[in-house]
Amino acid sequence: MNSIWIVIPVLLVLMFLLGTDLDKKAFTNVAKSPKAVIAGTIGQIILLPLIAFGIAWALKLPPVYFIGLVLVACCPGGSSSNVFSMLAKGDVALSVTLTAISSIVTLITLPFIMSGVAEFVSLQNNVEVVLPVGKLLVQNIVLLFAPMLVGIMLRHFRPEAARKVNRILGKCAFPALMLLAGVFFLQYTKEIMENFRILGVAASALILAAMLCSSLLSRAGRFTAGVRRTIVIEVGMQNAAQAIAIASSPLIFNSGEMAIPAIIYALLMNVILLLYVAFIRKKG
Repeated sequence: MNSIWIVIPVLLVLMFLLGTDLDKKAFTNVAKSPKAVIAGTIGQIILLPLIAFGIAWALKLPPVYFIGLVLVACCPGGSSSNVFSMLAKGDVALSVTLTAISSIVTLITLPFIMSGVAEFVSLQNNVEVVLPVGKLLVQNIVLLFAPMLVGIMLRHFRPEAARKVNRILGKCAFPALMLLAGVFFLQYTKEIMENFRILGVAASALILAAMLCSSLLSRAGRFTAGVRRTIVIEVGMQNAAQAIAIASSPLIFNSGEMAIPAIIYALLMNVILLLYVAFIRKKG
């Protein structure tokens, strides 16, 4: 069974959930805190893919994992980032704004970046990697933008219903991602175990480098501690479900193996950022 049929409903629910979080306040945040929004967006859209590319190149990852690692770095907007920001005493409104903006901006940036990466990998390894940009764009609009828009409309026209749905779905987000990870682990146990060491190093290095660079970026902007924590979390947390959907989709790469870096990233991301949150809370 192609796991895309499990990924699709999970991704639809996560993006709809994000939409129910959004209201006018989320977008007026852009006007209120333009420097913070710009810094966070730069970290998500530009910094993280560059770091992933550098790590994949330095570790000489095989083509399928090279593309998979950069792919997850190009999918910002982790569904749990708002909760992590709240636990870390960050700026939750900024977190929601950055998640929404990155989810929209990547409709354009992701096909552009990944087409360049696919071409680079093809030239370096004498293999043909074709990225159907048009199909990728359509899939992202259907699976990301459309459910998010439906969630926004529900929040606008039926705010009370949106809050109730948000509470229910919010409890399902993390278990759904873990179910997705479990299904992929069962399907690709051999490949994961054989490559866990190198991909674990790559994913850990990506998360830690993203957190460090985003921290330095936010300190350069002289933001408050809460804003800095939010930017670190937003840059570190990725939409693994989106990366898995793109990698395993029959319309795009049709490769479950390419989704393995996203699975490993999702697991390590939650562990590392939970430790980060625990450190922040203990520090007071």
